[in-house]
Amino acid sequence: MKIKIELTQNLKPKTALEKNELPFGQVFTDYMFMMDYSRDEGWHNAKITPYAPISLDPATSCLHYGQMFFEGMKAYKQVDGKIAMFRPMENMHRMNLSAGRMSMPEINSDEVLDALAQLVELEKDWIPTTPESSLYIRPFMFGTDPFLGVRTSNTYKLVIILSPVGPYYGKDGLAPVRIFVEPEYVRAVKGGTGFAKCAGNYAGTMLSQLNAQGLGFNQVLWLDGIHRKYIEEVGAMNVFFLIDGNLVTPELTGSILPGITRKSVIEICKDWGMRVEERPISIDELANAYDGGKLVEAFGSGTAAVVSPIGELTWNDKVIKLANDKPGELTQKIYDEITGIQYGLRPDTRGWIKNI
Repeated sequence: MKIKIELTQNLKPKTALEKNELPFGQVFTDYMFMMDYSRDEGWHNAKITPYAPISLDPATSCLHYGQMFFEGMKAYKQVDGKIAMFRPMENMHRMNLSAGRMSMPEINSDEVLDALAQLVELEKDWIPTTPESSLYIRPFMFGTDPFLGVRTSNTYKLVIILSPVGPYYGKDGLAPVRIFVEPEYVRAVKGGTGFAKCAGNYAGTMLSQLNAQGLGFNQVLWLDGIHRKYIEEVGAMNVFFLIDGNLVTPELTGSILPGITRKSVIEICKDWGMRVEERPISIDELANAYDGGKLVEAFGSGTAAVVSPIGELTWNDKVIKLANDKPGELTQKIYDEITGIQYGLRPDTRGWIKNI
């Protein structure tokens, strides 16, 4: 794929980068990647261009009918100075999974990953070098036909933007969170779009999140939409429980996002000789395991945080407190292993790192 590169002399000052003031998703680099799709031409007009607003017709289909999805990934400056991405082909594969569910065109994974590598190389000076900082990568695709009618678009745009971000956790390290088990709303159901990273999945969770925060919690734990008892995700992350020495996580049945960090956690723990169970787990089973002294740790997993330890779960009148409000031993060990690989502090024995 031939990529046109449009350079600019009007580069942004890297003040936020120099001062290490990098709130998540608020600072953006100088360039972005864009590519168009039409049924007649396929993917075409690939270019790296200065970061700028995108002009859209008021009738653009994605604004009315939500035909859009995104991905989340990162680039890291490793200790030897090399630039690395963590399992990026998994993100490319998941983009096509989302595209298929949203009736949108698939990408050529190798070509888009090559374009992304060129973009990151061009913007390498934006990658923070402070510990646990990174360059967040946001690819997204949306329908661009100007029409008012419920049908698939004939044209699409793929865009990739970059944002330098600081450490997810502050100086105190992994901070356990308080979780409210959502009793009324659901995130997704089997047969829906729960396994895709489509924008509407996230819009539908915001009310629950605001309600939980109003009660003093950090996030919500989602239950399934049919039985309203089986655990699915925590906030926008996959979730794990250490029960009686075994690591348990909800199985992927179509309503749960197939997280790349989730996959990595499972593979790492199996390499360590642990038993990992991907299966249905009910909130009742979790409460009983806690009462029986078998529930030891719980954590969420995702690109932004890697892992997020759960210090407390509240379900109706039941309060589950874990690990004395500190990260559990396994949670910390997994965090150290994954971030160690990402930043080149530990050997990449699984071939997960792609250097640019």
